[in-house]
Amino acid sequence: MKTFTRRSLMLAGGKVALMSALVGRLYYLQVLQSNEFTMMAEENRISLRLLAPPRGRILDRFGAELATNRQNFRVVLIPEQTRDVGDTLQRLGQFVRIDEHDVERVLREVKRKRGFVPIPVVENLSWEEFASVNVRSPDLPGIQLEVGWTRDYPFGEMLAHTVGYVASVSERDLQEDNDSLLELPGYRIGKSGIEKTYDKLLRGKAGNSRVEVNAFGRVIREISRVDGQPGRDVVLSLDVALQEYAMHRLDGESAAVVVVDVHTGEVLSLASNPGFDPSAFNIGLSNKYWQSLIGNKLKPLTNKAVAGVYPPGSTFKMVVALAALESGAVGPGHTVYCPGHMQLGNHRFHCWKRGGHGTLDMASSLEQSCDVYFYDIAKRIGIERIAEMASRFGMGHELGIDLAGERSGLVPTKEWKQAVQGVAWQKGETLIAGIGQGFMLATPLQLAIMTARIASGLAVTPTLARRHDAPVAPSLGISHASLSVVREGMNRVINGKRGTARGARIKEEGWEMAGKTGTAQVRRISKAERARGVRKNEDKPWEERDHALFVAFAPVNEPRYAISVIVEHGGGGSAVAAPIARDILIEAQRLDPLGRPGRERFADLAADGGGSGG
Repeated sequence: MKTFTRRSLMLAGGKVALMSALVGRLYYLQVLQSNEFTMMAEENRISLRLLAPPRGRILDRFGAELATNRQNFRVVLIPEQTRDVGDTLQRLGQFVRIDEHDVERVLREVKRKRGFVPIPVVENLSWEEFASVNVRSPDLPGIQLEVGWTRDYPFGEMLAHTVGYVASVSERDLQEDNDSLLELPGYRIGKSGIEKTYDKLLRGKAGNSRVEVNAFGRVIREISRVDGQPGRDVVLSLDVALQEYAMHRLDGESAAVVVVDVHTGEVLSLASNPGFDPSAFNIGLSNKYWQSLIGNKLKPLTNKAVAGVYPPGSTFKMVVALAALESGAVGPGHTVYCPGHMQLGNHRFHCWKRGGHGTLDMASSLEQSCDVYFYDIAKRIGIERIAEMASRFGMGHELGIDLAGERSGLVPTKEWKQAVQGVAWQKGETLIAGIGQGFMLATPLQLAIMTARIASGLAVTPTLARRHDAPVAPSLGISHASLSVVREGMNRVINGKRGTARGARIKEEGWEMAGKTGTAQVRRISKAERARGVRKNEDKPWEERDHALFVAFAPVNEPRYAISVIVEHGGGGSAVAAPIARDILIEAQRLDPLGRPGRERFADLAADGGGSGG
């Protein structure tokens, strides 16, 4: 009996201990840890979803919309609402065009995603297509229609290289940018041009939606919504009316035009022809269109204005003249006799004018673009002085414009050639550099800035985004006397009796321009070819024709606008590029974007880590 009692007590004690442990655990979970578990349960029930904000607009200096947002009519499929996805897609294809690629993509996503998750089928439908599908939606099980937003470029190809485009987020983008917006399905980011440079400014801040979901992730209801902060507008220095005229004036040529304010460096027109359709990268690039772009010998994807590099030819002669004047090696009255060539050792360097120009001083040599004159002064001052002056005028290095892909061009030196080619510099190469040929390379943007600096005497740098706090450009540190000699020579190129571009002069009083022609060879003319007689450009294959160049500023007496024009394989600068520059400068002075009041509200780029470059 005692044994039984003792066992009963031990069993009862064990039960009490177990019950105590159980009660303690329940107290710990339900009382002490109640807040934590409530929060965990709430997190399973409540889902927080990001909402993409509207992307900021890109505007010209007068408020014209260069990139904006428009309604995007799209069709999505909810797989669980149709018995046969393939049959539904086939029926839908009777009313809207669905590529085989899209059908395959939808079928793949149906296998990967839950049945209630909407899958995009087609986007950017016209209103007629959208209405047609909407009317027939009862006969299209699983098909739903949505209205969203997509990026729109009203001026298309005309501004594609400058404004750029948006496209889908890549794996690399996700690795380099931790912004959660990038993980949203169908989100687009800037991939080129201003869209890329100021992408984070244009994105805005995400909103969020709190929704109740069941255990499978299906949305039951929306609990609350906080709209995001729209992206900031970016106001550019461009005048879209001038840009439109410049592109029209290029008339299908493979060419580039840059127009800048000579006092601030603001870019008023940045034209590169041919262009491309920026919307194609946003809504989906077909293989056929992509092949047409990369297979085009005119290279429509290249922004020739900032990434095209060309021998500057005779447009470089002003820099050589200033290097000679500022070094004191020669004065403006220095004369050279041109018989049509110069002999250096056993090699003959030819002037473009076979019979020669006779005796010329510096202004006359610019007026008539005498090569022999510049051979002479290049030999006197050497390549290092030429390179130093070229650098002061923005050549041989990037200028820092707010566009990706800018190239630096090339201003050769003895050290550069030894390092790159492993051979010594030759005296004859200095002569060739003196007329902007040989290794010398420049972009149209650099030539426009060079011209603006000559016109103003200021070290202006190019900018596309307008700023209210733009610093005043410093002086170049070049004497007024030297600049006056070069400006007079450029004036006589257009308005002198023997100027190489006198046929392209502006006749409107007070609007006259000063400029310089340039014709850059793309291949060396052999001695045998010269003996047979050099072929005319029109008789050569397009790829072997000379590049046509022209730079200018206007008005002559009070410079405000500077321009550079390059027509690839266009022939002579005076015949092809100069008339284009003349017409654009006339239009610039007629429109007068610098004289008309622009927008007061500029994007505060500095606060967001942006800048105008330079």
